Amino acid sequence: MLKELLYIVLVGVFANNYVLQQTTGICPFLGVSKKIDQASGMGIAVTFVMLVATAVTYPIQKHVLEAFNLEYLQTIVFILVIAALVQFVEIVLKKFIPALYKSLGVYLPLITTNCAVLGIAIDNLSYEYVTNYGTALLSSLGVGLGFLFAMVLFAGVRSRIENCPSPKAIQGLPITLIAASIVSLAFYGFAGVIDGMLGMA
Repeated sequence: MLKELLYIVLVGVFANNYVLQQTTGICPFLGVSKKIDQASGMGIAVTFVMLVATAVTYPIQKHVLEAFNLEYLQTIVFILVIAALVQFVEIVLKKFIPALYKSLGVYLPLITTNCAVLGIAIDNLSYEYVTNYGTALLSSLGVGLGFLFAMVLFAGVRSRIENCPSPKAIQGLPITLIAASIVSLAFYGFAGVIDGMLGMA
């Protein structure tokens, strides 16, 4: 049992990283990864929203939409729930952590349109290893930690890029995209490693 739970988390962090492998949530990934403190703040905020979004949308899907044959409203309902949660996070940050609120700027409201948040809420309904409410929350936690890990990791990479000379033609966004591609390629090796380590292949 513990092995299966660990597998769900590790898959979300490494083997199925939403940013580096599924290329979702790219806007905050590129926009808020210049400094590690901003990147970690955004990562924590997105992880929190993913967890709470799943906590609310999973029972809505199972006990309301499916019970009344309203599955076609899934996307609209989920987006409304996520938008409300982001407003809540924004209010909390503005009141208790104003420095982080200011540093995130326009990217905080953009969590509403972050496809990674909507993606995990919907994907948890189709993943074969998500069998109940608890595993859905665990899956969201793994994906959120994966988002946080990708943000902090890439913030470190970008700080190194700024301190290293690069050809003028690729300075700025081009070298950032090249670095993101290389980091993304490195993550493709994790799928087999995790399956092998935990004997889940």
